[in-house]
Amino acid sequence: MIDETDKKNSKLDTEELNNICDECKDEDESVTQNLILTGFKLCKSCRVSKTIFPL
Repeated sequence: MIDETDKKNSKLDTEELNNICDECKDEDESVTQNLILTGFKLCKSCRVSKTIFPL
């Protein structure tokens, strides 16, 4: 039986996996991949720029 807290948690999980980068606000498939690997919602381009220029 599913209660209300499980429904809220699953809704939060799907909102977090929306493939929108936190830096540039573009939608990219690599955002979810980087979220799983590093814990940050960054697209491939923003991840490379943050690696080269960490400021």
